[in-house]
Amino acid sequence: MLNPKLIRKQPDLVKERLATRGVKPAEIDDYIALDQQNRTAITKAEGMKKEKNQLTAKIKAANPRSPEGQALIKQVKQLNQNIQTIEADQEKGAAQLHHIAIRLPNIPAADLPIGPDEASDTEVRKWGTIPEFAFEPKAHWEIGEQLGILDFDRAAKVSGARFVYYKNAGAQLERAVYNFMLDLHTQHQGYQEVIPPYLVTGKTMFGTGQFPKFKEDVYTVEATGMTLIPTAEVPLTNYYANEILDEAELPIYFTALTPCFRSEAGSAGRDTRGLIRMHQFHKVEMVKFSKPEDSYAELEKLTQNAAEVLEKLGLAYHVITLSTGDIGFSAAKTYDIEVWMPQQHLYREISSCSNCLDFQARRAMIRYRKADGSVEYVHTLNGSGLAVGRTVAAILENYQQADGSVLVPEALQPYFHGQKVIKNN
Repeated sequence: MLNPKLIRKQPDLVKERLATRGVKPAEIDDYIALDQQNRTAITKAEGMKKEKNQLTAKIKAANPRSPEGQALIKQVKQLNQNIQTIEADQEKGAAQLHHIAIRLPNIPAADLPIGPDEASDTEVRKWGTIPEFAFEPKAHWEIGEQLGILDFDRAAKVSGARFVYYKNAGAQLERAVYNFMLDLHTQHQGYQEVIPPYLVTGKTMFGTGQFPKFKEDVYTVEATGMTLIPTAEVPLTNYYANEILDEAELPIYFTALTPCFRSEAGSAGRDTRGLIRMHQFHKVEMVKFSKPEDSYAELEKLTQNAAEVLEKLGLAYHVITLSTGDIGFSAAKTYDIEVWMPQQHLYREISSCSNCLDFQARRAMIRYRKADGSVEYVHTLNGSGLAVGRTVAAILENYQQADGSVLVPEALQPYFHGQKVIKNN
């Protein structure tokens, strides 16, 4: 959530910045009015309680049966009624205030391109050489089906659309990709590996900003109310929920491989074939807990940590800065890394790396104690390192050969027992 002090002290700034994310200024006006009413009601109720305590003390000192005592008792009864009325109104107003507060997105960083959608995103840099083929490159799903390593039809029979069976070298390739990613992050980039829960509570989903805004995008187990995670960001970020860390512990880096489950609500007709947009997929996630003054530098490192995976795999990519209308609900700044897909002849997203500042930390109550004893909210960051299925898709398309086989990238060959080519047996 946003810092309420910022909204109170700089309402015009908040309106201006959130307007670039589609938030109407009237919502901020409603927030400010309810916030003022709430604080006024609390102050008034506290004043009445103080007056009640003073009158109660006078009743004890006086004869309760005397006219003076009876008058004081009458005043206390009236104060009790007034306090109950004010507190009931305050609770109602606080609930309305909370309803608005938890639905306001993060304030975008000042250096983001301003625009309503991805058309306003800007390219930061490119890496690698786009491959050239002496033949018409095939789509990854066609390559996988012809090699007998991806089976979408039987998955659709079992589970419906947007599911897949990985078979033989396909399963081995998926496993090689995520083991390579985890080894790179843990052995060379300083991340601690975690295997988190895959089912989480609604409170946990709230902590990272998925709830209440995006409930339609997830799968919830009806009997328990628990949710299958849409990303490991959720359980990793909430690891320190309701805790106070020591400043000396920061920064903290976590990484995890998990399955991710997404309903893909609203994506009908988009990427209906292949591994790009699935209901169930593996992803290696990176999460950071940082001191506020270091978080933007940590974002640059995080983005390069993800990009290094593609560099070692020899896959061309570019990095873009998302515009104000394209960044996620909890993010203040996001870099997307997009990998080159030859068959589509364009870059496709394979990682999003975001700095959420203290937005998630406020929702999940994650703080740290500074050397001077004061307590502040940490800054949280997250990024895909990488989406495994999309990485497999990029390998199949970029390393395809004219005879239908696929070369195994050199970095993955140790995980493939030295095998250099995937081909039909």
